[in-house]
Amino acid sequence: MAISESLLNDCLDEVMSRKNIYSAVLRVENGNGSFVWTGARGEMKPDNKYFIASVTKLYVTAVVMSLIEEQRLSLDEKIANYIPSHYIEKLHVFKGVDYSNEITVNHLISNTSGLPDYFFHKENGKQSAEPLMQGQDDAWDFEKTIRYVKQMTPKFAPGQEGKVNYSDTNYQLLGKIIEIVTESEVSTVFEERIFNKLGLCNTYVYNDISDDEPVAFYNKDSRLWLPRYMASISAEGGIVSTAEEVMVFLKAFFGGQFFPKEKIEGLKKWKLLLPPPGTFYFGVGLEKLFTPRIASLTKPIKEVLGFWGQTSAVAWYNPDTDLYFSGTANQANGSGHIAMTNAIIKIIKSALR
Repeated sequence: MAISESLLNDCLDEVMSRKNIYSAVLRVENGNGSFVWTGARGEMKPDNKYFIASVTKLYVTAVVMSLIEEQRLSLDEKIANYIPSHYIEKLHVFKGVDYSNEITVNHLISNTSGLPDYFFHKENGKQSAEPLMQGQDDAWDFEKTIRYVKQMTPKFAPGQEGKVNYSDTNYQLLGKIIEIVTESEVSTVFEERIFNKLGLCNTYVYNDISDDEPVAFYNKDSRLWLPRYMASISAEGGIVSTAEEVMVFLKAFFGGQFFPKEKIEGLKKWKLLLPPPGTFYFGVGLEKLFTPRIASLTKPIKEVLGFWGQTSAVAWYNPDTDLYFSGTANQANGSGHIAMTNAIIKIIKSALR
């Protein structure tokens, strides 16, 4: 495997050279652990804790798939069979038709429910994300999300052919289903089924607003510290971890420690999410980076699987090179995602030579 330490350092330096990137950490490992490298720049050290944001959703996939293996959950089951009716009532009314009782667990975890994203969806020209991205900290618990979404216009009917819409609302609902099925809070479920199982000592669901250990992230040049918000989104983005411990989870996920690894193929029901710079495919609780042929002409990069976080946190695996990637650039405006993508692709290309 032709990966030099100088190349890895250059890649991380390039991440930091992007405008408004103030901190970054990147960890790269191969499958058997014979190759391990971690680098950090700016405000971060290699072992710093950070908000993994939507990478949390991959942990949700691990829980959902494990519950399916235990026959306690089904992808085809209507969510109305799990969630109390007062939450479901008029949740999804599209073009005068009420589809609320037609939404399935699969629609949620594949982002094909058509439910609007309470965070970035524009209603009357405004997004709920705008004040948050300006530093106005506010909690978005399940009750508030449901009330808000019921006032919004869905994107399409559940499961409409060819349609996909990334929606944090879906994961608020998945979190509630997990809690109902397990009769435990999501934080406890993560702890028992993932953190303790893997011996993760520096990974937890953020729920103490006085906890200032995680490295702050940025939106452009604004430092954001949103403890109330981060403490309210356990299932969609509330996990705090380190690059090393995200790596442990990522290897466990693709190694079959939560559900049979051959079932990962069934998660690869890809639909392309647009627009750039966040271009990637979404499957069933799994994402795939968009890697155009021009990115590697002689040896195409076939698959880079895992999950993004809004903070440009990464958890990706490339089967062709057997390389795993974790870390963050702590930037929410898209430039961090581009920088981390470029670094990962450059490293994979080097390994393919």
